[in-house]
Amino acid sequence: MSRRCELTAKGPQTGHKVSHSNIKTKRRFLPNLANITFISEALGRNVRLRVSTNALKSVDHNGGLDAYLLKAKADVLSPRALELKRAIEKKVGKPAPVKKAS
Repeated sequence: MSRRCELTAKGPQTGHKVSHSNIKTKRRFLPNLANITFISEALGRNVRLRVSTNALKSVDHNGGLDAYLLKAKADVLSPRALELKRAIEKKVGKPAPVKKAS
């Protein structure tokens, strides 16, 4: 299982561990991932995803999993989350793109 958030695509980063004597050794900064069960109102079922705690805050801020997935860009989402997004769009109906007045 990869250490990557299924919603925000956050993954491990590399950097240096710096000692008191300023010796630098390589280390990895891992994302804070948790297995979370979300409730999808549009699909009428529970969805279990491995997401970062930052993504969990974003989902709450946007008003739930359905609203977050509809707003998220497809290139950021994992294949599993992209399937969910398409299923939600199919159930709810894809929102019409907003045209700017010229």
